[in-house]
Amino acid sequence: MKKHCVDLKKTGQFSTFFLDYLEGKESLRSFYAHLPNLEGFGDAIQAKEFSTGKRQILVEVLESQYAGLPISPAVEQHIHALREEKTFTVTTGHQLNLFTGPLYFIYKLISTINLAQRLQERYPDYRFVPVYWMASEDHDAAEINYFKLDGTTYRWETDQSGAVGDFELDASFQTFLKGLGFAPPVFQEAYSKSATLAEAVRAYVNALFGEKGLVVLDANDARLKREFVEVMASDLFEQKPFAAAQASTQALEQLGYDSQIYPRPINLFYLEKGIRERIEHEGEEYVVVNTNLRFTADEIKALLQENPERFSPNVVLRPVYQELILPNLGYLGGPAEVVYWLQLKGVFDLFSLPFPVLLPRNFAVLLSTPIQKKIAQLEWTPEQLFQKFADWKKAFVQASSSFDFTLTGAKDQVSQVFKDLANQSSALDAGLPKAFAAGEVRSLKILEQMGAKLRKAEERRLEVELLRAQTVFEFLTPGGSPQERVVNFMQFYLDHPALLEELMACFDPLDFSMQVLSLE
Repeated sequence: MKKHCVDLKKTGQFSTFFLDYLEGKESLRSFYAHLPNLEGFGDAIQAKEFSTGKRQILVEVLESQYAGLPISPAVEQHIHALREEKTFTVTTGHQLNLFTGPLYFIYKLISTINLAQRLQERYPDYRFVPVYWMASEDHDAAEINYFKLDGTTYRWETDQSGAVGDFELDASFQTFLKGLGFAPPVFQEAYSKSATLAEAVRAYVNALFGEKGLVVLDANDARLKREFVEVMASDLFEQKPFAAAQASTQALEQLGYDSQIYPRPINLFYLEKGIRERIEHEGEEYVVVNTNLRFTADEIKALLQENPERFSPNVVLRPVYQELILPNLGYLGGPAEVVYWLQLKGVFDLFSLPFPVLLPRNFAVLLSTPIQKKIAQLEWTPEQLFQKFADWKKAFVQASSSFDFTLTGAKDQVSQVFKDLANQSSALDAGLPKAFAAGEVRSLKILEQMGAKLRKAEERRLEVELLRAQTVFEFLTPGGSPQERVVNFMQFYLDHPALLEELMACFDPLDFSMQVLSLE
């Protein structure tokens, strides 16, 4: 696999907010704790405190969740190591997309594994465990119930609701699975032998990356939620996280940065089988929207103490929950994820909780052999892969033609003729200059139309090159979105079984660039 790195600024795919963070813009410095580099992790190690009791609970939860799965020596060692005070985690989180969903999920996992390895080399006195945090409590099924492969969308239709991790892989799913005979055995086995979506995702991620020591955590567990009660109580009864997040959000907006998330007075959902709905405070009661559930303050306080698993954090509190239950040093996410964490520094400070190092996952575009040939025929550089098709087409057709499609020279001559005639005719009739001016406008419009016809004629002559370019652009940005956000990794993995190993060899989690990767 050949690699070429392109500056993120040259891709046109990233916000100013995100790029300013990576560049260390001074105005953003108060919104995070550590610089996104190896030295920043040294500072994070010194700042992180995590009790023996919390470590024991975490290990117990992981051991119960891995029961029944074939566990690699690397994962087993990592889970056991989490009992030790010198063991830390680096984490990424993602939804439970079917069959891994878009490519960037794979990129997240590999980036996290590689980061743990880099930290191990830099700080050999400590142990670093890569963790995938399953977003099992998410309830937006429409975002995860499909994947796209070779231009086809494969979708599982289900009427189940609530937390997607609890979705049962029922008869409708098994029928869906039977239609995917092309899927590798790792997926066939995971989905056919698991009862729920969360179990299946843990199984296939473990099968793909267990040998690399990646630990999969489902935080939807009563034992872990109990560690989170104090924060949830503050959110329910005092709305302190809302105030802290709002303050940071407003400060960022004053600097000209758009909000990525929108804090609410209460940032918790009510969670049980089939239900994950927002909790709101109405008068003297707490209500669960879209249900008939209502609680007095005393009732919801008792429920929180007795059944903390009935509460689920939203995007504002999930990062806080993560950092409370993991000995975590760093979080790797996409560009929107990284910057929304900056809105939350005040919430971490509120609970005297160390803020982790924020890193972007690796970014990449994969080029198949046929696409590489087309790119070579077009004589494009890697940077040119990130042009807009319309911009390239306009410039290419103009450069390939002997005509100036704007017909600027002809327009200037016509305008001058009409202006001269208007001046000469004014002595004969005061109304004639206006007539000549109107004629000038009509003539220029005709020339404009003729220029367009000339361009269309050139485009027909260049049809082969334009179709070639259009094919490349659609491959790189299917439907107008970056490849990594649309295409499933099986599109490349099925013909290139060494893909995961080669990506691991190419990705550097501390190299903040777009990697153009040519498959061989």
